[in-house]
Amino acid sequence: MPSVRFRQEREASWRTLEALVDRVQRSGLRSLSADELARLPVLYRAALSSLSVARAIALDAALLAYLNALAARAHVVLYGGREPFAPAFRRFWVRTFPRTARSLRWHFLVAILLTGLGATVAWRELARDPARWSDFIPPAYAQGRGPDASDADLRSVLEQKDTPRSSLIKFSSFLFTHNATIGLASLGLGFAAGVPTAFLLLTNGLIVGAFGWLYGARGLGPEFWAWTLPHGVTEIWALLLCAAAGLRMGQALVFPRRLSRLASLRRAGETAGVVALGSVAMFLLAGLIEGVFRQTVGDPGIRWTVAGSTFVLWSVYFGLAGRSP
Repeated sequence: MPSVRFRQEREASWRTLEALVDRVQRSGLRSLSADELARLPVLYRAALSSLSVARAIALDAALLAYLNALAARAHVVLYGGREPFAPAFRRFWVRTFPRTARSLRWHFLVAILLTGLGATVAWRELARDPARWSDFIPPAYAQGRGPDASDADLRSVLEQKDTPRSSLIKFSSFLFTHNATIGLASLGLGFAAGVPTAFLLLTNGLIVGAFGWLYGARGLGPEFWAWTLPHGVTEIWALLLCAAAGLRMGQALVFPRRLSRLASLRRAGETAGVVALGSVAMFLLAGLIEGVFRQTVGDPGIRWTVAGSTFVLWSVYFGLAGRSP
């Protein structure tokens, strides 16, 4: 029968293509030899030709379904850029994310300067006039903390002795969602010429500076920073990275250089996508530190050790990872 002869003449090449596709989907293109890589597109085109003939002469439905599925899988392997999850995951964290972060080093520096400016303004203004506390910290955010609070009230927030352990994970989840929302907002709003991103950076700086002044004026500065920095190093670093990507998008809009504005924004958007993915993981880690570690470990020495360790680790990671050829 024509259907049987058709299959017998071509089935060997179909099976060879199927075996190559199976291997690529399991282990990636690196698992193929140079000869097999050269044969892969040839076998794919042959399978497409067979599918076209099979449709024209109305062969059995099972054969048509098989050739359709084989052609679709081969197309994904050849043109979809698919690779196994583990190598892609490793490459992202070892190369893509740190390299992308380094490409934003000047925008990152601007983000630091804007945050520092906000912190300095709040600190200096409150040192001159503590009554301006509400100008920098909304009552809902202050939660009773302010110039009128007693030292005991301020210290009780730092000690956090009465937090039920059963609620720690839920608290961490809330912190992760809150911080990630702020970070991604500063990134996404960068398309508006970077102005909203700069405003968020200044606002965050005002909050940090106001609380730093409050606890420092009461002689609780070391305890406050030991309470803040274990999670704050990771959290603030991620916020600054998101803001740097947002500022980069603003620059792409205002100063597209030789590209069109659309092409410039598309390129900046690719960078922002990498930063967003990496920063979300950093926010998750910061949320766990803030929601679990900070609530259960009250020793300032241990807190300072964790803060210093995270700063060194992130500095080494973003400074050195992915530099090898």
